[in-house]
Amino acid sequence: MNLVIKSEKRDAFGKNASRRIRKGGLIPAILYGEGADNVPLVVSKKDVIKILKSESGENTIFRIVFDSEEANVMIKALQLDPTTDELLHADLIKIAMDKEIRVQVPIELVGEAVGVKSEGGFVDFMAREVEIECLPGNIPDHLTVDISGLHLHQAVKAAEIVTPEGVKLLADPGAVIVMVQVPHEEKVEVKPEEEAAAVAAESAEPEVIKKERAPKDEEEKA
Repeated sequence: MNLVIKSEKRDAFGKNASRRIRKGGLIPAILYGEGADNVPLVVSKKDVIKILKSESGENTIFRIVFDSEEANVMIKALQLDPTTDELLHADLIKIAMDKEIRVQVPIELVGEAVGVKSEGGFVDFMAREVEIECLPGNIPDHLTVDISGLHLHQAVKAAEIVTPEGVKLLADPGAVIVMVQVPHEEKVEVKPEEEAAAVAAESAEPEVIKKERAPKDEEEKA
């Protein structure tokens, strides 16, 4: 809530206008609000990237100031260039601090599983984030899952995640978050020429035996 971003209302639209905006280090944005008109804005690309790199990422609540107005907002969606991943556009949404919202928060694993440390397994991260519901001011940066007690084939399910007070977990209680798996044995690939050589050797072996036994049979006849 200490982060304040200055913005301006956008009055130019279209691809050409957007290109000019981006050349100036800004990006076009739209501010959405329940029961209010959408507001087209321009915001600093550096400010948005700063938010994304913060510990709370897209769940960061910040204040945006434009003209004589200001509001508590969050990032709703981002548009990236599919080739360069350059940030092209941002959708923002007004947040009422006294109204619960639903957001996705990341899972952070702590500890070293017994199944990995001494049983030859590996950690399989099945779900890296889960959905929660809470007041905006209670959104955690992440939820912690301790995996130190996990043996081979054991898992932690969503129902076992401990949430802070005021935070409700919306994920399926039976959903597997993380488990310790057994590595699959790697198959040794046999090259075609090696396989052909092996077959030839097998077929040639009986002939060798016959040749070795032939003289012995002749001696018995004599």
